[in-house]
Amino acid sequence: MKNSNLILNAEVSRALNMNMPVVALESTVITHGLPRPQNLQLARDMEKRVRDTGATPATIAILDGEIRAGLSDVELLQLSEADAPLKVSHRDFATAIVKKNSGGTTVAATMFVAHQAGIQVFATGGIGGVHKESPFDISTDLRALADIPTIVVCAGAKAILDLPATLEYLETMGVPVVGYQTDEFPAFYSRESGLKVSARLDSPREIATFAQTHWNLGMHSAILVTNPIPESASIPVSEMQPMIAQASAEAMEKGIHGQALTPFLLGRISELTKEKSLNANISLLLNNAQLAAQIAEEFAATKRTKLI
Repeated sequence: MKNSNLILNAEVSRALNMNMPVVALESTVITHGLPRPQNLQLARDMEKRVRDTGATPATIAILDGEIRAGLSDVELLQLSEADAPLKVSHRDFATAIVKKNSGGTTVAATMFVAHQAGIQVFATGGIGGVHKESPFDISTDLRALADIPTIVVCAGAKAILDLPATLEYLETMGVPVVGYQTDEFPAFYSRESGLKVSARLDSPREIATFAQTHWNLGMHSAILVTNPIPESASIPVSEMQPMIAQASAEAMEKGIHGQALTPFLLGRISELTKEKSLNANISLLLNNAQLAAQIAEEFAATKRTKLI
């Protein structure tokens, strides 16, 4: 382990030592993404979905100034009930450690910890990107995707973002955007966006092979795997766009920006859709956890074969 501030729980450590499949899970969805008690239930359900698919979950978070990869149920409860938890990205690790804070890790921060721990597959909801409100408001997630060799399974970028600009940034930084059983970049709540992915792959094994090939060539970027939300939970873009526009306008009126912007927008959209978007968010998170576990199993099987 490269980072002396990182603590692996026993289950995750054992799985990694045995070359068994492990899936990293981010925790800002627990601390900033969903209200109580749905946040704790989702955290438990995502871990269960990973386990039921044959992999070990490693929820990543900061607890009392310690970076954790893998949480017990008691620790999940502690995180879900934390008062004023930090939203931890790259710049915030030292603050959290020095001040002994607790907080949820963003996509970028989770990728950083997962890579330090030796975990190669990560499931999230949607990545951050370029905000519509300001082209200078660009998520650290995009830089992390360019720099950290991890397989990131998501339902595209969050629909509140400027999706074309986000894809342009990823193209510039050389990040493969893989569509899982689709040629179209999903738009988080919606299966369609009108935008194309850079490659389509139709099985977890193909994705694992693609990632190994990419990295064996000497590339260092992540592989962004975009997994469309299940059809039963999908909300048409035409239905979502007016509500996203309203929430965005309200954020600008209130002067909300920076790390506070995404939680505000997601919460306001949930109110406007009468929690339809919240239910869609939960559905896509569970769907991504399952696909990530399948990919992790294929990746781990290849590594075990090489050791024989």
